[in-house]
Amino acid sequence: MNPLSVQPVVMAGGSGTRLWPLSRAGYPKQFLVLSGNQSLFQQAVARVASLADDALHVRAPIVVGNEEHRFLVLDQLRELPVTGSDVVLEPCGRNTAPALTLAALQAQAHGGDPILVVTPADQTVTDPRAFTAALHRAVRRAAQGGIVVLGITPDRPETGYGYIQAQGPADALQVSRFVEKPDLATAQSYLAQGGFFWNAGLFVLRASTWLRALGQFRPDILSATQAAFDGARRDGAFVRPDAAAFAAVPSESGDYAVMEACPGSAFALGMEPLDAGWNDLGAWEAVWQVGERDADGNVARGDALLQGCANTLVQAGHRLVAAVGLSDVMVVETADAVLVADRSRSQEVKHIVAQLTEDGRGEGRLHRKVHRPWGWYDSIDAGERFQVKRILVKPGASLSLQMHHHRAEHWIVVSGTAEVTVGDQVLLLSENQSTYIPLGVKHRLANPGKLPLELIEVQSGSYLGEDDIVRFEDTYGRT
Repeated sequence: MNPLSVQPVVMAGGSGTRLWPLSRAGYPKQFLVLSGNQSLFQQAVARVASLADDALHVRAPIVVGNEEHRFLVLDQLRELPVTGSDVVLEPCGRNTAPALTLAALQAQAHGGDPILVVTPADQTVTDPRAFTAALHRAVRRAAQGGIVVLGITPDRPETGYGYIQAQGPADALQVSRFVEKPDLATAQSYLAQGGFFWNAGLFVLRASTWLRALGQFRPDILSATQAAFDGARRDGAFVRPDAAAFAAVPSESGDYAVMEACPGSAFALGMEPLDAGWNDLGAWEAVWQVGERDADGNVARGDALLQGCANTLVQAGHRLVAAVGLSDVMVVETADAVLVADRSRSQEVKHIVAQLTEDGRGEGRLHRKVHRPWGWYDSIDAGERFQVKRILVKPGASLSLQMHHHRAEHWIVVSGTAEVTVGDQVLLLSENQSTYIPLGVKHRLANPGKLPLELIEVQSGSYLGEDDIVRFEDTYGRT
């Protein structure tokens, strides 16, 4: 008997605004290490890759993500024993129905009609064996042409999740309806009544089944996404749908577009219960719930001192954080922002991010330390007409050939070797050596060595914004 062909699909979009200030639009929560020693994205990839056995042939995962995060995806995939992944880049956000359609089309492009195992990239599971067993059962059911969702067995009256109601024999549950996030009284009634499960956004089905169902319920999304995929171009591991065509795709979630329309239709919608210590870490309250708590219910991460506190989360990233006499409070510290909030109101953190965006402030979008495909920079000081940055360039990497209209720069090498292009000159600088980049002159920084290059950059001028860059050549396609 030939093994079933399984295509993992990891949905790595999303901004994680409720986990601000640790999660930012430029470095969202799925790429953060919030539990264990791997990011949530890496944990998701490893979980679905581990499904392989004698009965299942598991392909390299397809990752669907944001164009802006493409190098974060690649960097984190390189740290895993997974090769050959396709990274499908959404030119703009259109929610999960178009994203999954791109993945299904890409899966079929490799031949056959694999069973898609679809998982968000921002969840944790504490019992991987139970997770794998539930997915194996779901794959066997989906192989017959049905759609199978995984419903999380609830352990509390949670108001932050949508619910699934399922009926029938325990080994053949069928979804009867989806329910929006309830109020507390309704959630309590669901728990008491039984037969209700949290909707985790995990589902299993053949690629052709998804495309047929979408064609029946939302043919407009299918045809528009197909047009964008037909115009896609390949760039190494990246699959880039046509940007103009994808911008015309209606924005809709997979639940609304297909799943909620299935009950009572020709598409059988089954459910497999999942009791595997699941959590989506959607807000700081969830981080507290999965954290290692002391005798007073406190979770402390980083350099944190707590005195007389109870049921409190303190997350210190860059300095000592001391808390005295707090109860049911969250304190999250980063290099450029501190959040203090009532634990019961952790869902409201997203409103702070919306306010930052409305005010045009950068703290909602980027950390002080900004990751780039060639390394990172950390803005350590700034004032009127000057800015100081720490810069790290990976071995063999280089920045673009560029110029600035409004600023000059001084570079001082701290460690490693720098190859510096300034106009027509090419210089090699080592530790403690420096150079000057005049305003308006083409220049480039590269690391020709096998060790990371670290340097201090001092900018001076009338305008120091990151958009004062004119790129002429770039290894990463940003010209």
